[in-house]
Amino acid sequence: MRIALSTDGNYVSAHFGRCPAFTIVDIEQGETTNKAVVDNPGHQPGAIPQFLHQKGVECIVCGGMGRRATDFFAQYGIQTIIGVTGTIDDVIGKLEKGTLEGGSSLCRPGAGKGYGVEKSVCDHEGDETHEH
Repeated sequence: MRIALSTDGNYVSAHFGRCPAFTIVDIEQGETTNKAVVDNPGHQPGAIPQFLHQKGVECIVCGGMGRRATDFFAQYGIQTIIGVTGTIDDVIGKLEKGTLEGGSSLCRPGAGKGYGVEKSVCDHEGDETHEH
């Protein structure tokens, strides 16, 4: 299965649409067979789901995502797992073991605006562990 993780440095990004990059991994029979980091193509409605679909992604893992984005991914048959935090390597390890659990989106509506290239700190609550 090909999985994309919203990536900010070594961490899963809280804002999938405005993250600097995506880590794309292929996991087969509990092992990562391929790992690559690609730059975010830009935050336009529907652009990232289309971009990741063209890369063969079947699942997106991130901290936060709104309903509209979830719907765009669903149109391409891409599963969404939200509410995920931690380092990229730890999350990949959980994906390999089949133990990754999602939760509620980490972001309030509009909290990602200005995040990413234009902003260095997230507006969502509960992320005192690292700066983006």
